[in-house]
Amino acid sequence: MSNRLFCALFACVLTASAQNVADLEKRITEFDLPNGLHFIVLERHNAPVFAGLSFVNAGAANDPAGKAGIAHMFEHMAFKGTPSIGSKNYAAEKLALDALEKTYDQLEEERRKGPRADQAKITKLEAGLKADIDKTFGLVDQDAFTRMVEENGAVGLNAGTSMDSTTYFMSLPANRLEMWFMLESDRFITPVFREFYKERGVVRNEYAMRIESDPQGQLVTALMNTAFADSPYHIGYAGIPSDIDNLRVGDALAFRKTYYVPSNITIVVAGDVDPKEVRALATKYFGPMPAGPLPPPIITKEQEQRGEKRVAIETDAQPMLAIGYKRPDALHADDPVFDIISGILSQGRTGRLYKDLVEDKKLALGAAAYATFPGGKQDNIYIVFAVPNSGKTIDELEKATYDILEKLKKEPVDDATLKRVKINVRAGLIRGLNSNIGMANALAAAHVGYGSWKKLYSQLDELEKITAADVQRVAKTYFRAKGRTVAYMSKSSQEAK
Repeated sequence: MSNRLFCALFACVLTASAQNVADLEKRITEFDLPNGLHFIVLERHNAPVFAGLSFVNAGAANDPAGKAGIAHMFEHMAFKGTPSIGSKNYAAEKLALDALEKTYDQLEEERRKGPRADQAKITKLEAGLKADIDKTFGLVDQDAFTRMVEENGAVGLNAGTSMDSTTYFMSLPANRLEMWFMLESDRFITPVFREFYKERGVVRNEYAMRIESDPQGQLVTALMNTAFADSPYHIGYAGIPSDIDNLRVGDALAFRKTYYVPSNITIVVAGDVDPKEVRALATKYFGPMPAGPLPPPIITKEQEQRGEKRVAIETDAQPMLAIGYKRPDALHADDPVFDIISGILSQGRTGRLYKDLVEDKKLALGAAAYATFPGGKQDNIYIVFAVPNSGKTIDELEKATYDILEKLKKEPVDDATLKRVKINVRAGLIRGLNSNIGMANALAAAHVGYGSWKKLYSQLDELEKITAADVQRVAKTYFRAKGRTVAYMSKSSQEAK
């Protein structure tokens, strides 16, 4: 690309972002219900559709001790329906669900006796629990909630649990706005935790698939478990198998009571909607949601790391390397600099990791850098990930990676590279706002994380102000051995022989 064309594109991105700020201010309406629930409404009348997104300011990092996985579990429960949706006979189902929990309580009480427990009683209660669960299954209208919204034109129906938040979203025709409000409010205000223990098995299977059976999942989990000693980021969003296996409905109810309160939820409606109608429907359907205090903040902070940490995993799979450096949370002034550094290191084939490790030295099959991992609310890690080429060792790859990072410290990045990275980072941010759902998620995340949706575009200005000196300073400050954690997978010693 010629320098003239590059500068023209850069100017276009700058102009577009400035126009978007002014344009959005005209098209965004915000309001709070008396119970504390915050709404952001974005008008986009280019198509007769809208996206509804509910953003809960709680994720896996908020899992209580001994209940790792409950935030993810709660997300699954949100699709199981309500008293009016999902049951063949709710009165009978409620009685059956209550009886199931009483049997489970009796079983746990007997198990707690340890060596004094009556094994015959435990066996009888286990059989009774299975019978109670089977009885509730017969009263369930399977997938009624999902079927109902999809029959009314919903697409993109999904949810996600990260370390810091949980989101629920879907897109619908504009004439289904009231239906969305009715369904969304119902599952927040009066959820029914039906099929809880069946879904608990699904969550446990997800852990097996994404962690236990996935070498990369094993590596990332080992990195987090080793890098963090105090932070809730020590445990990933998927939870801990033994905790998941023992989650109870009461745990989900307690989590909901603490974190699913109106003051901890932001809802965004983006698309072909009228803000006045949205406000009226919000008042009608979410107004009755009981208010509650803001959840307690996470007060446990990671202590300063005073030396390199290392963890090795023996595997028969492809060896891999992950290097993490401690870095501050997303509110720190250095946060946008890490995004620029990631662009310098791993922006496609022009990134230094690819050019040096893959193309020139042929040490790696692939390499990438991630600015924020596994979340941004707490102090986290900047991570570099690489896969060694055939015949190359982890040691060779690790040393070559450090050489690349050292160059960031010693030599200022050139102007052309810095400009290219800035425009690509900015363009990537703007591309993520093209869809209603993408825009809704970005607006909610900015409001919750930074206090205002306008952070979406002020961050573009922050990126523009970053200098080569900033890149060099941040690299020197954070890419140090004392704050480093190295996790790697290598062939088992038996196979290596």
